[in-house]
Amino acid sequence: MVQVGYALSSEEHRPNDLVRHARLAEEAGFGFALISDHFHPWVDAQGHSPFVWAVIGGIAQVTERLRLGTGVTCPTIRVHPAVIAQAAATVAAMMPGRFFLGVGTGENLNEHILGDRWPEYDVRAEMLEEAVAVIRLLWQGGNQSHRGRHYTVENARLYTLPEEPTPIVVAAGGPKAAALSGRIGDGLCATTAERSLVEGFENAGGAGKPRYGQMTVCWAEDEASGRRTAHKYWAFSSLPGELGQELPTPAHFEQAVQLVTEEQVAETVVCGPDAERHLAKLREYVDAGFDHVYVHQVGPDQEGFLRFYEREVLPRV
Repeated sequence: MVQVGYALSSEEHRPNDLVRHARLAEEAGFGFALISDHFHPWVDAQGHSPFVWAVIGGIAQVTERLRLGTGVTCPTIRVHPAVIAQAAATVAAMMPGRFFLGVGTGENLNEHILGDRWPEYDVRAEMLEEAVAVIRLLWQGGNQSHRGRHYTVENARLYTLPEEPTPIVVAAGGPKAAALSGRIGDGLCATTAERSLVEGFENAGGAGKPRYGQMTVCWAEDEASGRRTAHKYWAFSSLPGELGQELPTPAHFEQAVQLVTEEQVAETVVCGPDAERHLAKLREYVDAGFDHVYVHQVGPDQEGFLRFYEREVLPRV
């Protein structure tokens, strides 16, 4: 059985609106949500990028049942994993049994801002594995120290901890990341409906663990306006290869997306008000092995999307 969730896009919305959207998603019947963690938006048209931990604190106060995870945060360069461990433990204590920490290797777009070098993937993966170990060490409680290849923690103790363990879900976009996720994670997170990612995750130790897939749509009153909106705000998703991880500024993404057509975006983003197309896309994720699918509505009209899913999609899942 698949569970359907909601994606909170920090790059597209003001912090108070994100809090309100989370409450509305809970009321509409979504069981969980993931919220992105960026320092920059992808392109200037998106216009926002609030500090995710402050927003999550607001969401904790206005929701009662909604499970929430970071989708995803990078605990390696811009923020030390000890700080992420404290932030996540605090949130988990505020939302008992309702929070999970989603982590990934990040993007140059956000991680270069302090002047640190942006390393190749294998180094970033090594850093992520050590960062997760640091986080779990501090979550054990008591006085802890760590001296590793990338991180040092000296006589640190987290005094505020949740009563229940917090799951760590690890993002993957390729076979190496899927294997890492299966080895160190309590779940998988991906943005494409690729069966190979699920298989790689399960073969590396992830069998029986939750698998989260992000599905991007642009609900609108008609398909044409949905396509225009998707192209304006989310054209970068059609960039090939590793560009999404390597480009350093929104200006570079704006230059790159000049090569992306509206038709290319519509090939991967479901646009318009046809519930059958939304359901068919959701089935792609289920067929690929995902048991949690969280839906990202591109653009400003979140309330129209939530009403549409409450009325025409969620009852049929």
